[in-house]
Amino acid sequence: VQFVESGGGLVQPGGSLTLTCAASGFTFSDYAMRWYHQAPGKEREWLATITRPGTSSVYEDSVKGRVTISRDNAKNMVYLQMNNLKPEDTGVYYCNRFPPAQPWGQGTQVTVSS
Repeated sequence: VQFVESGGGLVQPGGSLTLTCAASGFTFSDYAMRWYHQAPGKEREWLATITRPGTSSVYEDSVKGRVTISRDNAKNMVYLQMNNLKPEDTGVYYCNRFPPAQPWGQGTQVTVSS
């Protein structure tokens, strides 16, 4: 199993980013997928989930209305569109299937700062 996250970077408050996760080593369409956020000095926390067919999603309260999770089962990819970014969104973002698999990917760093 492998997860490769990308798309992070430095962005100003109010800006947008789209994160990408390439998954491999398992039957992608058999699993719900999740994004997680690890703020500096804190534990990794769940952020968003998308169902296997991609028809439904659930979000952590702090990102509702600002973040959209999506997936492409033909490409084994999951995405996280983030808008109106805030400094507290800074951190490393990871994807994983649910239930989660080991190992986790390296994540992608997002820094929101002026």
